[in-house]
Amino acid sequence: MTELLTLKEYQAIANSMDIPKTAFINGKNKPGQGKKLKTKNPATGELIATIASCNGKDVDLAVKKANQAFNKGVWAKKAPQDRKEILIKLCKLITRNRKELAVIESLESGKPIIDCEQIDIPETINTIKWHAELIDKIYDQAGPVNDNALSLIVREPIGVVAAILPWNFPLLMLAWKIGPALAAGCSIIVKPAEQTSISSLKLANLASEAGIPDGVFQVLPGGGKDVGEPLALHENVDMISFTGSTETGKKILKYSSDSNLKKVVLECGGKNPAIVFSDAENLDNVAEHIVTGAFWNMGENCSAISRLIVSKKIKKQLLKKVKLRLRDWKTGDPLNPRNRLGALIDAEHCKKVKSYLNKNIPEGPFVPPTIVEVNKKAKVVKDEIFGPILSVIEFSDEDEAIAIANETKYGLTASVFTSSNRKAIRTARELKAGTVTINCYGEGDITTPFGGFKQSGFGGRDNGFHAHDQYTETKTIWIDLNDPSEGDNIG
Repeated sequence: MTELLTLKEYQAIANSMDIPKTAFINGKNKPGQGKKLKTKNPATGELIATIASCNGKDVDLAVKKANQAFNKGVWAKKAPQDRKEILIKLCKLITRNRKELAVIESLESGKPIIDCEQIDIPETINTIKWHAELIDKIYDQAGPVNDNALSLIVREPIGVVAAILPWNFPLLMLAWKIGPALAAGCSIIVKPAEQTSISSLKLANLASEAGIPDGVFQVLPGGGKDVGEPLALHENVDMISFTGSTETGKKILKYSSDSNLKKVVLECGGKNPAIVFSDAENLDNVAEHIVTGAFWNMGENCSAISRLIVSKKIKKQLLKKVKLRLRDWKTGDPLNPRNRLGALIDAEHCKKVKSYLNKNIPEGPFVPPTIVEVNKKAKVVKDEIFGPILSVIEFSDEDEAIAIANETKYGLTASVFTSSNRKAIRTARELKAGTVTINCYGEGDITTPFGGFKQSGFGGRDNGFHAHDQYTETKTIWIDLNDPSEGDNIG
């Protein structure tokens, strides 16, 4: 595990960083033609950097360069082993710059430095490295046909990919996109969230240093209207990979239909349940998982446990243990490694989260972890809040618990806690969610596909071997093996 520094040491890094302030287009830092984008520290409101953001003209240029690079084959046709070596070198550069990257991410997102250092940066490296190692281990296929023919089923990179990122995991979500996309041989254009552009720009410079050719990996900071929409509508973009709200995901689907029917992969919202049955073992352990699932990253996590569905027989006992564990989750300056909770991303989001709470919350960017006991019809149970609020709903029997869990338009993740293996598997099969964990909270790991059911996801999966499917096209090549000399001659 990464060794943590002191608050003063992290502050020293923050004060000495060389912060990129322009787009990264065709291998160079280039000021965009859009409006100035002010990146502020969510915890203090202080200005971190003013970035020259992009507009439609910059999008056109980036798409042109991405297509040129793809068509020339400078990356797409590079030997798999060569692509792997360059991505491994990128991982080494991220490792070398990990402290600075962690500080950048913490400053611009409000995330606790302990999470940036010990989770986000290591997982970013692991993700890119895993996909790099997979490059030369994915084989094409030969179809089962008669002796007079040979059928080849081959994967080819889809082309130019636009990745639109959220602000809650700036580097890790970037890795989830660029890892398999670059491994497949695609050219990729990244639109980071307006609030968290710096980390993507920093990593793009490292990618260029590692040897990724010009035009293959570009970053365009800017707003949804200025950059996201032009990318989604562009006739020469072959695919959109999006992580964010369900509402924006629906717009991207429409943009695809209004343009060139580009492939769309969406990872959207969640309202994730954790069902705790009365026979759950070790409630102390259950409480630990519930606290982590609900409040890690300030609840700004699409797979956060936002609904605790608990048997009425053990509700009081479990909640007592949950509240005891919350005492160790200190809120404050994200750069202080003693704090487990940082600031919400911005004032607008903070206002939204606080609107779900009846009690008075102090002014400022920090929202304390909050537990509310409600019925299944309450607004706080229905909406994706994206903040540190856990709704508690009790149930009487298994069927009721499953019904409550599935009573949502989302279907991203779910958790089940029980000592009965049969009940666990039975419940997991009944839950409408892309990932179900049993007796723990989590999302699986890099080897397992991640994505949702219903309005939580569409078109493909991140992570695992399955992530490569979305960045490739499947082509059939049919070869006739009959000898023409054995046929009839004409004329």
